[in-house]
Amino acid sequence: MNTLDLVIFDLDGTLVDTAPDIAAALAATLAEVAVPPPPLPVVKGLVGDGARALIARALAREGVERDVEPLLPRFLAHYADHLCVASRLYPGVGEALTALRGAGVAAAVVTNKPGDLARGLLAQLGIGAGFVAIIGDGDGFPRKPDPEGARSITAAVGASVERTAVVGDGLPDVRLARALGARAIAAGWGYVDQDRLRAESPDALADTPAEAARLLLG
Repeated sequence: MNTLDLVIFDLDGTLVDTAPDIAAALAATLAEVAVPPPPLPVVKGLVGDGARALIARALAREGVERDVEPLLPRFLAHYADHLCVASRLYPGVGEALTALRGAGVAAAVVTNKPGDLARGLLAQLGIGAGFVAIIGDGDGFPRKPDPEGARSITAAVGASVERTAVVGDGLPDVRLARALGARAIAAGWGYVDQDRLRAESPDALADTPAEAARLLLG
C-alpha cells in the first residue's frame, strides 16, 4: 500500500542540471563589472540559495567587495534570455515522475529560483504540467528551508505532512523536510557533496532518480 500522497522536489541539481545556463548568465553579469567568472564545477557548489547569494558568493570568491543589488536584475535578465539552452533533465527523472503519477502520488516543486523562471524552465522541458504546484522565490513565501511554501501545497492537495516527502540535493531541502515534518530524501546525484548531505541526517540518500522513486514507493 502506498504511504505517500505528495512528493515535493527541489529543481536545480535535483530535477534539472541547470548549472551550465546559470554559469553562463553569471559569467555575462560579472563581465559587465570586469570580474572573472567561476568555472562550471565551482558554480555547482555556489547555487541553492537563490540568485542574490550566488552573485555574492562569486564576488567573494574573487575578493571583490561590491553591492549585489545592481547586479541582480542584470543576472536575472541574462538568465531569462537563455533559460533553457544547455539545461537538461537528469537521466531517470521523467521515469521517476511517471512512476509517482502511476501510483497516485502528487508531485510539486519548491525552489529558491524565481518562480516565474522555474515555471518557464519546466514548461520548456515538457514536464511543468505534471506538477500540482511550482513555487519559487517571489511567489509570496519565504525561501527554503522555511516550510511555509511547502505547507501551502500540502494544504491545497489535502496531504498530511506524514504522507509527504521532500527530495532535493541541497542542505535547505533536508532542512525543509525537517521543518515541515515530512520525509527527507537527499538527491545524491546533484550538486552537493554526499558527505555534506549525510551530515544533515536525511531519512535516505539516493544515488539516482530511479533509486529515489524506489525509496518513495517502496
